[in-house]
Amino acid sequence: MKITLRLIVSLIIVAALVASGFSYLQVQREKGNLAQELELRAAILAESLHDSVVNLLSADSPARLRRLVERFGNRKRLKGVAVYDAQGALVVSSSGLKLEESPLPPVKESMTLKRGQGGVEKDAAGKSIYVFAAPLYQENGYLGTLALFHDASYIDARLQGIWRNNFLLLLTLSFLIALTTVFIVRWSITGPIAQVADWLKGLRLGKIPQQTCLPRGDFLGPLATEVTNLAESLALARATATAREESRLRIAADTPWMAEKVKEYLRDELGEKTLFVVSNREPYMHIKQGPRIECMVPAGGLVTALDPVMQACNGVWIAHGSGSADRETSDPQGRLSVPPEEPLYTLRRIWLTKEEEEGYYYGFSNEGLWPLCHITHTRPTFRQEDWIQYQKVNEKFCEVTLEEIAHEESPLILIQDYHFALLPLLIKSKRPDARVAIFWHIPWPNPEAFGINPWKKEILLGLLGADLLGFHIQFFCNNFLQTVDRFLESKIDWEHFTVERRGQTTWVKPFPISVAFPEISKKGAVALLPDPLLREGMLKEIGVQTKYLGVGVDRIDYTKGIVERFRAVERFLEKHPEFVGQFTFVELGAPSRTNIKQYHDLVAEVEETADKINWRFQSLTWKPIIFLKAHHSHETVYRYYSVADLCMVTSLHDGMNLVAKEFVAAREDEDGVLILSEFTGASRELLDAIIVNPYDIEEMAEAIHYALLMEPEERQERMKRMRGQVRERNIYYWAGRLVSTLTRLRIPRSGEEEVLNKP
Repeated sequence: MKITLRLIVSLIIVAALVASGFSYLQVQREKGNLAQELELRAAILAESLHDSVVNLLSADSPARLRRLVERFGNRKRLKGVAVYDAQGALVVSSSGLKLEESPLPPVKESMTLKRGQGGVEKDAAGKSIYVFAAPLYQENGYLGTLALFHDASYIDARLQGIWRNNFLLLLTLSFLIALTTVFIVRWSITGPIAQVADWLKGLRLGKIPQQTCLPRGDFLGPLATEVTNLAESLALARATATAREESRLRIAADTPWMAEKVKEYLRDELGEKTLFVVSNREPYMHIKQGPRIECMVPAGGLVTALDPVMQACNGVWIAHGSGSADRETSDPQGRLSVPPEEPLYTLRRIWLTKEEEEGYYYGFSNEGLWPLCHITHTRPTFRQEDWIQYQKVNEKFCEVTLEEIAHEESPLILIQDYHFALLPLLIKSKRPDARVAIFWHIPWPNPEAFGINPWKKEILLGLLGADLLGFHIQFFCNNFLQTVDRFLESKIDWEHFTVERRGQTTWVKPFPISVAFPEISKKGAVALLPDPLLREGMLKEIGVQTKYLGVGVDRIDYTKGIVERFRAVERFLEKHPEFVGQFTFVELGAPSRTNIKQYHDLVAEVEETADKINWRFQSLTWKPIIFLKAHHSHETVYRYYSVADLCMVTSLHDGMNLVAKEFVAAREDEDGVLILSEFTGASRELLDAIIVNPYDIEEMAEAIHYALLMEPEERQERMKRMRGQVRERNIYYWAGRLVSTLTRLRIPRSGEEEVLNKP
């Protein structure tokens, strides 16, 4: 009985403390909200009365001024209005007000400081009133003060109601705690203890061969002797096996994938093996900020996904060192341990000359392969000198990778993206025992489109050097196999999606990339602001007044359909003029690759389109389009995601487009509408978005109209389903599935057939 009483008292005390703390926070927040609402209402009323009062006061018309005061003194919760002259004397007041000769403190402060002042005071009956005073000005200067008196007693009543309701809730909770504790102790502890004690005695004597789970606690005194005798007979190997099995079951449980889970999962998958990742972008970059050197994590899903994987397996990440202080923070070979605060794996930086970077990255990769794979009617540019640099950089990365894996048996290598199409074959030609995977983050076009590449066969042969080739969706896998079938002699297995050529088998699989869930946490003051106030503050920042808010977040790239999106907004306002002044679309555009002419020209076109539409529709307090060209922080993007009525993702062609998934992950309120291009990989997963053709301006305009008029229940149901998809198939699931598939590949010996066990 003593332990039951201790449990009940302890739980009730904790519940009371928690309830009191939350009640206090709730009361303070409600008090602040109500006071702010009252102050805003008073300020608006004072501003609306200002001109009328000034005119009557300067015209010396006390009768008309009294009628004005009486008319506005009978509103809801407004007890009355008073007007004072420049010397502080009362000129006129509402008949229901009982004012003393000396003005109340907020009125005195307003007269002294010549600005609006407000505060809560007590009237003659002891009730709370809110007094707001604002100075009266005309061209000749200060005329007097306008005072508004609001009934604030409802605030006290509201706060008392919160305390009363929470106290009743605490009483109910305490009763349930006591009842539940008594039930659990009686039926789940004391009874089983006696049974287990008898079982242990029989087990020690050899009468009961079965095992059972052993409860633990300071109340198990009767079991102490039997446990001591039994401990000597337990097998250590069996305990170890049981613990390992429990770990595997815990990993396989149906819980969302997060960083810690992917670490534990891949630690079992990789064992003692090292994972080598090769990418153009490095996970940690060192930048000179004046005399200081700062370490920053580049934005992007790739780093978010693979950093915890590398920390789990003590891997090596090979990347281009592009930071201004990268050389200073690395050893002579370009190595350093990361993360800086708790080093768990190695970053190997590779240095590129300006000529190599221009040709390999900006030239062949982003003026050739990028527009080639994104079918957006932008002509790719292929130059011989760029191709030469692309080959040189791939060979340089191969040399460094071979150096890093020199002492590793059957190394696991994960290559990232279109910058390294030649690297898989280069590595496999030197290390046939290596398991090599490459993930292609952008679309793969149809054979006709890819056929214009002068070095198409070299690219295909390079990729087919990999054991595993990953794309976002099955459609891109199909395109790749069709391209191989068109241009190379090979054996294609369409049932298992493999390509066999000269003894090398390449598995082609879809691995849809995603985002962390949630992608961005609410931080700082943003988390403390109620949503209406957050939205109001953001609208003030961009200088508009609007009812509906749309958002788009993109790199300024010709594949993203930004101009088409703006034209859809224009057409929407043409077809539905009732939304003029009511809907604003905010585009958060990050400049990208501006030293490439197409990108430089695109920025000018986007700005020109926005200016043209704004010039046509805008008013003094409203614009249809706000174009914010800058590199925006995660927190800024999250704020817009969380308050927008709709998000438009209108890519003309995209491998996946993580903006769509970021928006869904950010909507913790399960509200908002996603308008999504059918030419994104995300449209294959987020089926509850409004799917549109970004080339069809009319369809997109109607999608905006449908999104804004959608019923709240439908919005929430759609968003709830999409959030479930993103939660279950997040970035950590992608990383775990990709790496585990690579680890389960068995490199065949001569005459053997390769086998891939599905993860």
